[in-house]
Amino acid sequence: MVYRHTEKATRRLADKRARILAAARELVADAGWQAAQVDNVAAQAGVATGTVYRHWSSKAELCAELVASVSAREVGIVQAVAEADGAPAEKLESAIRTFAGRALRGRRLAYAMIAEPVDPEVETVRLDYRAQLAHCFERILRHGIMRGAFPRLDPAVAAACIVGAFMEALVGPLAPAKGTGARADRHLIDQISQFCLRAAEVKT
Repeated sequence: MVYRHTEKATRRLADKRARILAAARELVADAGWQAAQVDNVAAQAGVATGTVYRHWSSKAELCAELVASVSAREVGIVQAVAEADGAPAEKLESAIRTFAGRALRGRRLAYAMIAEPVDPEVETVRLDYRAQLAHCFERILRHGIMRGAFPRLDPAVAAACIVGAFMEALVGPLAPAKGTGARADRHLIDQISQFCLRAAEVKT
């Protein structure tokens, strides 16, 4: 009986933690990090403010875990593209288009995950997100270089340039402001993809 009670209590705590993270994600996706005040998150999750603090000692800690959670999913999706069968150039284009398409469908959340000013604790996790993405692209480039599909660039440097380029063009301060909508998004994705492929000397 004691074991069953402990197991049930542990499951309830895990469910509550997941609910709080989901609530924080909804708020950030709607209005950015400023909306993720602990009181707001608690209200959105339907729990007391103290319950949030039982899981995280501060808003920054909660936001850092949210970035880690969201980034793990996004990196996993790009990694799956990198590990799939196919020509290196096709995989490079697919990885760029996949990431860009998902970012534009959740523009406000993508901005928060990539470019919006945050606490140093959150920025550390966000930098790790960028590093993991760059590693996925580095694998594609390294494989392509070995097969002669790409020129003999330093794959780590090239991957960092590609990730920096498409993140800036998608949601960075210099991202073009030419409206939204399916047509505008397709144009932006096409332009980003073509630029990155040409940077890797792939004919488009």
